[in-house]
Amino acid sequence: MKKLIVTTLALMLVAPAVLAQAETQDKPGIATTQTVTMSAQIVALDKENRLVTLRGPQGNERTIKLGDEVKRLDEFEVGDIVVADYVQELVIQVVAGEGMEPGFGSVAAAGRAPETERPGGIVAETSVDMAKVVEIDLENQTFKLDWGDGDVEQYVARDPENLKRAEVGDLVVVTFTEALALQLQEAPNQE
Repeated sequence: MKKLIVTTLALMLVAPAVLAQAETQDKPGIATTQTVTMSAQIVALDKENRLVTLRGPQGNERTIKLGDEVKRLDEFEVGDIVVADYVQELVIQVVAGEGMEPGFGSVAAAGRAPETERPGGIVAETSVDMAKVVEIDLENQTFKLDWGDGDVEQYVARDPENLKRAEVGDLVVVTFTEALALQLQEAPNQE
């Protein structure tokens, strides 16, 4: 699990590294992160059919069929709490092209909690899209990007001042990361 956490953190550090490079070049960029934590209590459990009914904080219930990827089902008990942390991060950055071409790549990682800990797991995926700036029109406040597949698209600048900080030949790097961590916690003590 520690190895997976380190890998996930390394993936999430890719975007800030691009930001740091661009900041020294005075190129435009933006980054945003959103984190949501949810919890639900197990109110019914059919281990044979792999069905679990969860009740959320507002009392809403939902029955879910668990796939084969869910292991250690024998450790689940009615009353246990399932906690989910969901993170999305989007970084859009302009960097000097320096002979680089548009492209796309992604990497995914997943892992489970060790047998010595409560059941849990994490999945994360990061995708990177790069497009080349092929035209900047300061008068009309637009720019065109070549995404590498022969498809050139025109966009209107949200902040026209950013167009002055970019050049034809620069790359626009779009990095999107999603991560979901789930953990089973013991039922609260009802004393």
